[in-house]
Amino acid sequence: MCMDFSEVVGQTHIKNHLQTTVQKGRIAHAQLFVGQSGSGLLPLAIAYAKQILCSPFEPNSEAYLRCEKNVANLAHPDLHFVFPVNTNETVKKSAVSDSFSEEWRLFLSNNKYGSLFQWFHHLGIENKQGNISVKEAEDISKKLALKAYEGGYKVMIIWMADKMNTECANKILKLVEEPSDKTVLLLLTENEEQILNTIHSRCQTLHIPLLSEAAIINGLQQKGVEESLAKRISRQSHGDFNKAIQILENNSEDIVFEEWFVLWVRTAFKAKGNKKAIQELLQWSDSMAEKGRETQKNFLNYCTELFRQALLKNYQADVLLYFETQDPKFSIDKFAPFVHQNNIFEILEALENANYHIERNGNAKIIFADLSIQLTKLIHKKELI
Repeated sequence: MCMDFSEVVGQTHIKNHLQTTVQKGRIAHAQLFVGQSGSGLLPLAIAYAKQILCSPFEPNSEAYLRCEKNVANLAHPDLHFVFPVNTNETVKKSAVSDSFSEEWRLFLSNNKYGSLFQWFHHLGIENKQGNISVKEAEDISKKLALKAYEGGYKVMIIWMADKMNTECANKILKLVEEPSDKTVLLLLTENEEQILNTIHSRCQTLHIPLLSEAAIINGLQQKGVEESLAKRISRQSHGDFNKAIQILENNSEDIVFEEWFVLWVRTAFKAKGNKKAIQELLQWSDSMAEKGRETQKNFLNYCTELFRQALLKNYQADVLLYFETQDPKFSIDKFAPFVHQNNIFEILEALENANYHIERNGNAKIIFADLSIQLTKLIHKKELI
């Protein structure tokens, strides 16, 4: 499991910047990496950590090769990871990152671009909301207080740092304000606005852009994917290499989400003045309420993107389209006319509100039922020119 900059898809400018900070000895002690998992957030951080930890050694020397191997195996004594967790069938209480170190290694060996939802699924906690607790902050303080095993830097990577609860974030703040010597904190997040302001202001922020189609094509071709297939997948993946891998492996959650979406929209369309269809819509809402909260949030995000794609199709912005249906009976061409300037803003607002309340542990049955009733009205709204 190589963890080198050469293995990171695209992001040439970012890689050059990070390498330069090491070469010139300008490594900020607290850095915030902002971007989507599929853009290379974690692979970049690990490659950067390797550069920091191994650069003091002569290239290809025994010490350098040992350092490189330890980072690749996620077993370097001066490289630490923190990530959101929760209790599961194996760990019944006091869940912290160290409780799942083997699961973490396996997860990254399968896909370094994996999403938070995939990580929760890997742990079997997709029905819960993982977090980084105050107990984790105590472990972080203890690890960073120790002298570096190799005598150089210590690097702590906090993946999905926005999942720190308030108590944890407040404890981390002291480490950000008063770092021990040669300590590097790399905070990774997809949701910059959810990082505590006092932490954010003390970090050097690096925004990781979505990948270009060319970068994804190149990344897929390095995996042995034929060029024409790589081009088609890159268009669908929308700058997300994780999604590209999912499409390639044909196990993308989007396939299931499309089934749910098609059933939902068709039922909502029939429900106006139709009691039977309304009952079916409520049954659909009940079935969605049984899914895990992370699944529900991911589905709502999927719906948001599909409605946007339909709007683009309606206004003939085909150059921006990447959505391809799996269901031969569902055509975005036929669906698109029902999504227009007079209902898109209300539809997106309804989806955003539903996501907000799901995030805050609202009653999922009520949330999805309310969202469905709104859709029955909005989907029939006429476009006024």
